[in-house]
Amino acid sequence: MMALYKPSALRAFLEEIGASPKKSLSQNFLVDGNIIRKIVSLAHVQPGDFVLEIGPGPGVLTEELLARGAHVLAVEKDRKFAAALPRLQTPDHRLTVIEGDILEQDLSKLLKPKTKLVANLPYQITTPILTAFLSKREFFESITVMVQKEVAARFSARPGTKDYSSITLFVQFYSQPTYGFTVEPTCFYPPPRVKSSVVKFTLQDPPPVSSEGAFFALTRRAFQQRRKMVRTSLKNDYDLASIDRGLEKIGKGLQVRPENLSLTDFLILFQEIDQH
Repeated sequence: MMALYKPSALRAFLEEIGASPKKSLSQNFLVDGNIIRKIVSLAHVQPGDFVLEIGPGPGVLTEELLARGAHVLAVEKDRKFAAALPRLQTPDHRLTVIEGDILEQDLSKLLKPKTKLVANLPYQITTPILTAFLSKREFFESITVMVQKEVAARFSARPGTKDYSSITLFVQFYSQPTYGFTVEPTCFYPPPRVKSSVVKFTLQDPPPVSSEGAFFALTRRAFQQRRKMVRTSLKNDYDLASIDRGLEKIGKGLQVRPENLSLTDFLILFQEIDQH
């Protein structure tokens, strides 16, 4: 079988099946075997694991996942690539291919508990995928994905840094994010215009709140004007006395800005506002 992480072999394969990378699907294919092995190692894929791969394309990552002994469910939207993936089938039939959009699938019929999601995601669907799947601890044990480097920095940011934002709080509410490593544009065909990073999210039980939707509405509102004080950003939508009581409980003063509040701080603030 051709080693498709070699650019010449990948181009020959694409020509053979009459396919080319589609800008509309943000298709940038990995052509670096070392990076592929590092992704699978970061995901800690073991023999017998059940892995969901989204957008496998030519199947270079699929091939490595199968080589590690995993059962792979590959969901591919592009008809030509989906049709070509069964060539990677193992003698013990550990590969299942579905042609379609992952966001339109019924996960309860496809996945097993402790599924590991491993994917080189098209960048345009990174946020929708994480928004949909990070809260699904009944299905997923971990999610290991390739994303734009600047987006990865937001996921694992710490309070007080420029990358810290409401998406940071969303990610850390449901998981423990681990920044893996940076991937240069030269590792792809065609090369994207930006650097990429691989991030692993280990899912966890979320903190108890009366309404997750209401909590995230508050954090998004707080960060809409991140240079303003929290109480200024929130006062038009929430009771000011409750905001002040919450900030006093946190102990960081009434002048504090959102970027200086941790997830725990926001949970305390939300609880105080929610009670009133």
